[in-house]
Amino acid sequence: MMTLTTNRRMAALVLGLGLALGAAAPAIAASDDGEALARYRTAEKIAKAHLATFDTLDFDVFSNQEWDRLKESHSADVLVHWPDGHTTKGIDRHIADLKAMFVYAPDTRIKEHPVRVGDGEWTAVTGIMEGTFTKPMPTPNGEIAPTGKSFKLPMATVSHWKNGTMDEEYLFWDNQTYMTQLGLAK
Repeated sequence: MMTLTTNRRMAALVLGLGLALGAAAPAIAASDDGEALARYRTAEKIAKAHLATFDTLDFDVFSNQEWDRLKESHSADVLVHWPDGHTTKGIDRHIADLKAMFVYAPDTRIKEHPVRVGDGEWTAVTGIMEGTFTKPMPTPNGEIAPTGKSFKLPMATVSHWKNGTMDEEYLFWDNQTYMTQLGLAK
C-alpha cells in the first residue's frame, strides 16, 4: 500500500529539484541578455529531448524488456545508484539488475510520468511502477514462492545526461513498501 507520506516525500524531492533547476528560468527568459537567453533556450531544448527519450525508456524499453534498446538512453559506462544503496557501473550490469526484477514479476511496468522536469543535462521524473509477483523469486538461499500479490508504488529517477545518453542515474522507490506489497514484509 502506498502511503501518503511516501508520495509526499517523492513529490517534494522532485519538486525541490525542479525548483532548483528552474529557479532562474523566468528571469533569463525575460532578460535582455541575448547570450543568457540563447543558453536558456538551448538547455530547454536539450531537456525536452532527454525527457522524450526518458518516456520511451520507461514506457517502451523497460516495460517491454527491450534490453537491446537500453543503449538509446544509457551510456556504456553508466553509473547507477539503486534505492537499496548499491551502485553499479556499466550498461551490462544495469541490464542484468533490471532483468532480475522481471524474473518474479514479468508484468513489471511504468506507464506514466506525472512529474517531468529538466534543465539541460539534468532530468527528473516520477512514475508509478507496478506489477504482480507471479513467478519464483531467486535468492542466495533458494527461491521464494510467488504470492500472487500486486505492487504499485511511486518511483523517481534523477539523471545526468552526456552526449545524448545518461551517464549517471539515481533510482528512488521505497523498498519497504515494495516488499510489503509483494507479501514479503510487514
